[in-house]
Amino acid sequence: MRKVQRLLLLLACAALCLPLAGCFGWFSSQPPKHPPAALTEIESPKNVRQLWSVSVGSAETGFFAPALSYDVIYAAGADGTVSKIDASNGNVIWRKDLDTNLIAGVGSDGQTVAVVAEKGILIALGSDGQEKWRAQLSTEATASPIVSKGVVVARSMDNRISAYDAETGERRWVVPYRLPGLMLRHEAGMAAVGPTVVVATPGGKMISMMLNNGAIRWEVPVGLPKGTSELERLSDMTGVPVIFGQGVCVTAWRGRIGCFDVVSGNPFWVKDFASKVGVSIDQDYVYGVDQADKVYAFANTSGHSVWRNEKLTYRSLSSPTAFLSTVVVGDYDGYVHFLSRFDGTVNARVSTDGSPIVAAPVAMSDRVIIQTTGGSLRAFALD
Repeated sequence: MRKVQRLLLLLACAALCLPLAGCFGWFSSQPPKHPPAALTEIESPKNVRQLWSVSVGSAETGFFAPALSYDVIYAAGADGTVSKIDASNGNVIWRKDLDTNLIAGVGSDGQTVAVVAEKGILIALGSDGQEKWRAQLSTEATASPIVSKGVVVARSMDNRISAYDAETGERRWVVPYRLPGLMLRHEAGMAAVGPTVVVATPGGKMISMMLNNGAIRWEVPVGLPKGTSELERLSDMTGVPVIFGQGVCVTAWRGRIGCFDVVSGNPFWVKDFASKVGVSIDQDYVYGVDQADKVYAFANTSGHSVWRNEKLTYRSLSSPTAFLSTVVVGDYDGYVHFLSRFDGTVNARVSTDGSPIVAAPVAMSDRVIIQTTGGSLRAFALD
């Protein structure tokens, strides 16, 4: 049964990836149906400075994003290395070889660092780089675990959500959630807020669970399954839910974008929108990228459309990240684009190592951190 499920997952990913720029080379030598937009010269570009760069290991086919904790960054690569890096200067504080291939990470609260290895092994390290424990999940996990309130939470591919004691690795609880017949192999993430964890699930549901016991507080549909076949009805959540004040904002592969009350699950606003990546939010706007890689800004209180940028279509953009007066996205060719948060115009652009940028950029007060699939972690400042 597991082999059949994996075959279906691979077929689904192939079918869904073919129309997207940057993916066609995996399966076919034919040109893409929608060629990626050519990059044009920017008038009076803002200056982007690279502050530092460090190698953290290639992502290969895994799902890796850096985790920021105060003034340090934790990052991992598929080769099994986990690194702790000084965010101010890029110096590697420590690097740990876990002697196993990794699939997803990193999650951290600053005290515990969690990653997922092959065959569903959840591994926790201390902030000093010493391994604390390993635990066996029911199946593989493609989303980064989260660490909050003394527990490590992971969602495996069979849609079981499990929590483990951050110090001992003892399993606290497990909740088997409904699994659709077919789902995307991608990162549908989680976010901790207060005593709860918000989980984006296959099938298009977002659920809120208590961290101490796994009790489900609410669930809301975000994806909208349509069509008759399983492939047509794919409507998985995409990206990581983002928290801002009392709101949580999300999007789905085929469905809607919207913001919901993090306590009750009641919608503040929702609207039709299909995306393969997550969203970002600041004090004024929610930013999303649709399936054609058009970048949008919506008023965060009403969902009213503010602007749209169509200059980066089919460049397989990452989730957007609000940073100072800009919105930052990476693309399939290793470029980082800085868009004005006020009108969406491209203000600046910088190249990295030429490999796709899949992980959402991580914003700090004065710099933005980029992890490429090729394995470089870089910090940029915008003048």
